[in-house]
Amino acid sequence: MRSILALLCCALLTLVPVGAQNRGSPSVPQGFVTTKGNQFQLDGKPFAFVGANSYWLPLLTTKDDVDATFKAMQSSGVKVLRTWGFNAINGSELAGALKSGLTYYQVWNSNQWVLNDGPQGLQRLDYVIETAGKFGIKGTELYINWIAGAGNTHDVFYSNPKIIASYQRYVTTIVNRYKSSPNIFAWELMNEARCLGDLPSGPNCVPGTELLTKWYKQQSDFVRALDSHHMITTGGEGHFFLKNNPALATDYNYDGQAGEDFDLELTLENIDFGTYHLYPESWSNFPNGLTTAKDWGLTWIQDHANSAKKAGKPVVLEEFGVADKAATYTAWVDLALSTQHGIMPWQFGMLGLKEDGGNRLIKYADALINGASPNDGFAIYKNNTAVFDIFTNAANVQAKRSG
Repeated sequence: MRSILALLCCALLTLVPVGAQNRGSPSVPQGFVTTKGNQFQLDGKPFAFVGANSYWLPLLTTKDDVDATFKAMQSSGVKVLRTWGFNAINGSELAGALKSGLTYYQVWNSNQWVLNDGPQGLQRLDYVIETAGKFGIKGTELYINWIAGAGNTHDVFYSNPKIIASYQRYVTTIVNRYKSSPNIFAWELMNEARCLGDLPSGPNCVPGTELLTKWYKQQSDFVRALDSHHMITTGGEGHFFLKNNPALATDYNYDGQAGEDFDLELTLENIDFGTYHLYPESWSNFPNGLTTAKDWGLTWIQDHANSAKKAGKPVVLEEFGVADKAATYTAWVDLALSTQHGIMPWQFGMLGLKEDGGNRLIKYADALINGASPNDGFAIYKNNTAVFDIFTNAANVQAKRSG
């Protein structure tokens, strides 16, 4: 989810405590997580985890609320946090951002951006990354118009040299800033890359063109040249391109229309593990006689487990959400555990936040309300014990599997 901001400033940080690649080279520093076959490892021992998504954590304005959130995550067994390493505004929004205290890392004017590494910018991200380690946790289309000009298709992002150069400039800033930190679990290249967005896709991004796969290779090679130790992954939704399966020929998630090819992407040298997302109620027409979101999700999870096993790499169910949470999540998490997944529900819900009396409009629809973190309908708060306990129980299982 949250794909509207995920096009340019999109180096995602996944945070960890303190480290492993068939990337198992002895040169990898202590405290860095690596891979060995289908397993994650931390300092040579298995590292199985339940994690959390929290895009809003670096948007908090008080260190006390950041600390309290990490403490709550730690007590619920969270080992890996996925958060955003991007938040951009345009120049016309700057005065309002300064007044409201909004966290922002870039200010765009025309087709160029200026970095904000001050106390309302990357210093807030610095604090999140630093604090993660203390608690044992690893841690839009507008850009297309600004840089390439109006009238372009969505997928020009993956091929336009000016856009790629701007993307790489920002990635270089983020990677160089944190590449020595064992609190970084992995680098993600983008959140939910697709051919089609609010703008239409073009002829260069249709099934079989492999535009996204080529972009993943280009950018993973670029990041690897900057950082030889941290893992790299796509951040993709995990769509397939099954060329010879008539039964799935009209399913967007399997027919290549999204632009991804999960099986092919897992073969890329500098993609260390697979990621995928799961939102069947907004994605699928439930083909093959699968009539419920739960059943469709079970098939999706097993398909990705099979692909990861074939590729010999780990896989993370990195985002997922559904309306009927308790029954569906129980089934999905049980299968994910039995197939050796990393598990990261969307999204961690925090209660008792105190900044601005617990009520603050962050930006657009994101707000703290009565001390509760932003909720898009998928937030999982501790007081919803039937759902929250699914993940604390799963975290206990993963902890027993870890070294």
